[in-house]
Amino acid sequence: MKVLKFGGTSVGSAERMRAVAELIKAQEPRIVVLSAMSGTTNALVAIAKLLFEGEITAATSQTEILRQHYHMVAKELLPDAAVAQEATKLLDESFKTIFNLTRTPLSASGEKVILAQGELLSTQLFHLYLTRVLGEQAALLPALEFMRLDHDDEPDAAYIREHLATQLAAHPGHHLFITQGYICRSAEGFIDNLKRGGSDYSASLIGAAASAEEIQIWTDIDGLHNNDPRVVEGTYPIRELSFDEAAELAYFGAKILHPSSVLPAREHGIPVRLLNTMQPEAPGTLISSKTGSEAIKAVAAKDGLTAIRIKSSRMLLAFGFLRSIFDVFERYRTPIDMVTTSEVAVSLTIDDSSNLPAILEELRRFGTVEIDTDLTIICLVGNLVQEQHGAAGQVFDTLRDVPLRMISYGGSPNNISILINTTDKARALHALNDGLFRREQALTNAPTQGN
Repeated sequence: MKVLKFGGTSVGSAERMRAVAELIKAQEPRIVVLSAMSGTTNALVAIAKLLFEGEITAATSQTEILRQHYHMVAKELLPDAAVAQEATKLLDESFKTIFNLTRTPLSASGEKVILAQGELLSTQLFHLYLTRVLGEQAALLPALEFMRLDHDDEPDAAYIREHLATQLAAHPGHHLFITQGYICRSAEGFIDNLKRGGSDYSASLIGAAASAEEIQIWTDIDGLHNNDPRVVEGTYPIRELSFDEAAELAYFGAKILHPSSVLPAREHGIPVRLLNTMQPEAPGTLISSKTGSEAIKAVAAKDGLTAIRIKSSRMLLAFGFLRSIFDVFERYRTPIDMVTTSEVAVSLTIDDSSNLPAILEELRRFGTVEIDTDLTIICLVGNLVQEQHGAAGQVFDTLRDVPLRMISYGGSPNNISILINTTDKARALHALNDGLFRREQALTNAPTQGN
C-alpha cells in the first residue's frame, strides 16, 4: 500500500486533475489524499470572515461565484453532459451547506464546516472523473468517518487505524481509494480540521494507520531545496534527508512540507517522498531514517519572530529559574523557538505574539524584560554530529558581514539556528548560498531551479 497526497495546485484545474489521474495508475493498492483545489480554501476563509462581520449579502455573492466556478470545472472535466449534471448536483450539496450557514450568526464550529467543503468538492469531482470517465474501480473514502482528534486536539491514532481498516474492508477487490486531506472530526464528533497545510499531516497519519510502504507528497516543486528559491536563484533539490533534518527545515520555513507531517511516518519508519506533479520524472526528495555525511545540506528561514530577554541577578546560581520562565509560556500555550542563556539573563524567541502583553506582564515579576520584533531565524541542517567538518566556523565566516542576534548550536545534531533582523534575511541567504553550496553544486553538477 502506498499513500499519495496531492496539493491544491496539483488538482487546481480540470487539466491538472486529468494529469493526476495518469500519475496514480498502478497495480499496487493506493490511497490518494487530495487537498482542496488551489484558491478554494482562501475563498472559503474569506466567506467565513464576511459572515463573522455580518456581511451576509457579500458572503452569499462570493459563495455563488465559487459555485459557478466549480460548475465550469465540472463541465470541463466531465465531457458527458449527464455526468457533468450529476457532478453539479453533488457539488451543490456542499454549497447548500454554506448557503444554509448564512442564515444565522456564524459560530467557530460553523466556520470549520465551511472550510471542510473544499476537500469534499475536490474529491467528489476527481472520483467522478476516475469512475465515470476513465472507468477506474475507485472507492471514495469519507475522511470524516475515520479521521478524528482526541480530547487534547491531537490525532487519535488508534481510532484512525481501526476505522480506516473498516472503510477499506467495505470495498473488497478495490485497489484505488480517494479521500480528503485536512478535514477530520473532533473528539465530540463535530467537523474539525488539522489546520492549514494539514493535508500533508493527513497523508502521514493515513500512511501510518495503513502500514504503508511509502508516503508520497506531490506538489508543484521537485523536492525540498537547499535554499529558498523565492529569494535565491540557482537552488537545487536535496535528494535525501533524514526525518529529523526534514522536520527542522519544515518548521523553520520550508513551505513544501507541513512541520507535523513527518512525525507519524518517522514513528513507523515509513519513507516519505516529495515529488513534483509538473515534473513527475524528477526524483524529488526522499525522507527516511538515513542521515547522510554532508555537514550542511540545506538552509531555511522563518520570519515573524519576536525576541524576549529577561535579565535578573536572581538567576545567578538559582535552580528553578528557567522552569518558572518556561511555565509562563506553557500557560499561554506559546511555543519557544530558540533559547540562549547567560549567568544573569535568558533570551528566547516566539513566533506567536497573540498573548505577548500578558506574557510580558508575568515575566516582569522575574526581572527586567526587553523585546525586539521583525526578526528571522536562519536554520541550517545537516550531519553535525561531533562537528568534525568545521561547518560552524564556515557558517559564521560566511555571515561575517551580517549582524547576528542569537545563535543556537549543539541542542540538535542536525541544526544550527541563527537569529537576525528580517531586513538582513535576503543578504544572509545569498551569502550562505555562495559560501556553502555554490562549490558543491558545481562539483556535483546538480540540477538547478530559479525563482
